[in-house]
Amino acid sequence: MTAIRYQDRTFDCAPGQTVLDCLTAGGVAVPSSCRAGVCQSCLMRAEEGEVPAAAQAGLKPTLAAQGYFLACSCRPQAPLTVALPDAERLRMAAEVVSIEPLNADIVAVKLKPSQQMAYRAGQFIRLYKDPAQSRCYSLASVPELDDHLEIHVRAVPGGQVSGWVHRELRAGDAVEIADSSGLCFYVDDRPEQPLLLLGTGSGLAPLYGIVRDALNQGHRGPVWLYHGSTGPQGLYRTGELAALAERHPDFHYVRCVSEGEAPAGFRPGTPLDAACADHPVLDGWRVFLCGHPELVRKGRMQAFLAGASMADIHADPFVPSGGLAAAA
Repeated sequence: MTAIRYQDRTFDCAPGQTVLDCLTAGGVAVPSSCRAGVCQSCLMRAEEGEVPAAAQAGLKPTLAAQGYFLACSCRPQAPLTVALPDAERLRMAAEVVSIEPLNADIVAVKLKPSQQMAYRAGQFIRLYKDPAQSRCYSLASVPELDDHLEIHVRAVPGGQVSGWVHRELRAGDAVEIADSSGLCFYVDDRPEQPLLLLGTGSGLAPLYGIVRDALNQGHRGPVWLYHGSTGPQGLYRTGELAALAERHPDFHYVRCVSEGEAPAGFRPGTPLDAACADHPVLDGWRVFLCGHPELVRKGRMQAFLAGASMADIHADPFVPSGGLAAAA
């Protein structure tokens, strides 16, 4: 057993047990969502003791240096004294620049942070409705191309934050956001490497940013983007992506519909169906998967079986409220 001290109580953490499971079992209300080290809802801070490196994977160095860690990934080997983060220190003000409808269910929200924020296209930020309610949304913007942050928000039935965005938020409103996080972004270390990007619904947001970032940095290998929805009306940014494909011969944009008959110019089935048919061998490819958790789960397995290295498969599943933006 490893001792975990929180406030004035001490908890016994069993071998292999996470700090999140240990504290939750003891009656401590620790915010959490995905329990997979993705959404970062369970961020905590170590006041004393050593945090395993795996518990800080994906965090910015500035946060890791201050002792922040993900409780769902932390399996301590030595006693820890922990605390919930000071939320005020992690948030910054931003202004809503514009809200643009993308389709019947998704809007693009452009934000201007009150201070300069370093980020990579494809990472995500947390948007706060109020101190108790927030949601993570992936960034479609590219630092070198855009003077704002852009997120795509789907109206989730019963969603507190997405409902607020769609019904109440307006241009000029002041909001609070948390700094960027996440590991799903383009790195220009292999400019000749083929890239495969698959997404559904608002899962296009990070992929839209990653594609533009890669092409802007001069990526020379083939880039294939497959975006899908149940019907053509669920797709968006089609004109922008088609224009991008015209300017860059090595960029290929494929629109997929999974229900009914596919109209001319659309592929039937899911993005994963179409991609597997077009690229049965992915040895040496880099793969990005964003959207519905089932697409990400199946896509990760299919890409690996097709020859892609697990180190080259980058995935952000969109999990229920509190984690990444839902796409389904």
